[in-house]
Amino acid sequence: MTTLDHDAAVERLTKAVAQLTATTPLTEHHGHFDTATAYDLQARVVAHRTAQGHRVVGAKLGLTSEAKQKQMNVDEPLYGWLTSDMRLEPGEPLYVERFIQPRVEAEIAFLIGDDLEGDDIGAADVLAATAAVMPAIDVLDSRYAGYSFTLPDVIADNSSSAGFVTGSVLVDPTGIDLRLCGVVLEVNGQVMATAAGAAVLGHPAASVAWLVRALARRGEGLEAGMTVLSGACTAAFAISPGDTVVARIDRLGTVEVACR
Repeated sequence: MTTLDHDAAVERLTKAVAQLTATTPLTEHHGHFDTATAYDLQARVVAHRTAQGHRVVGAKLGLTSEAKQKQMNVDEPLYGWLTSDMRLEPGEPLYVERFIQPRVEAEIAFLIGDDLEGDDIGAADVLAATAAVMPAIDVLDSRYAGYSFTLPDVIADNSSSAGFVTGSVLVDPTGIDLRLCGVVLEVNGQVMATAAGAAVLGHPAASVAWLVRALARRGEGLEAGMTVLSGACTAAFAISPGDTVVARIDRLGTVEVACR
């Protein structure tokens, strides 16, 4: 088995972003590596962004449904980091040419009100520390051709993090059962997928709690003011210039983005 060259692996991923050209999975060049190593690589990929002046503003989760975990032969989600250059403000267009092969998903976003850290955090702790919840559109962009990758590959690629937009209305989650919130993803007025908040690890707050516990293993946590995308309620769909994407979530409202 070829020894993993961390520098070369990180360069391969950052170059793919800079040149907007898909690459082949790291595991094809270096053999298998474990998820701990993958998160080490992810940290360096994110550090490359922050070295360019961008800030870490939140996190996102993936593989938060049982079906997706079975597909990848894993028993837990994954996560990536959101940086300031990924954020789209409400009404700001999404320029497809800035991505390699963008796809969109509908998610429930959490605005963290108090720092969250520790290996014993549960869903109730997350809700108590949440300032607001919002509908969100997560923009994925795998740096691997055709979204073909293993679990360590996608983790190293910052879990395909590329862009996001959240609703402009901040909703207090008190009294809202997020499990029961219906979710609709539309593209050009056509309903592409429907789901409920329970599709995300049984409860979106449970997904965020898993993230906090996972971060604790690396001595990290979530800071007040961060936005967390709790995981896809729907499948992901490819987008093209001219598309209009809308995510509607009961009790939380609507968010949309126009693609150009």
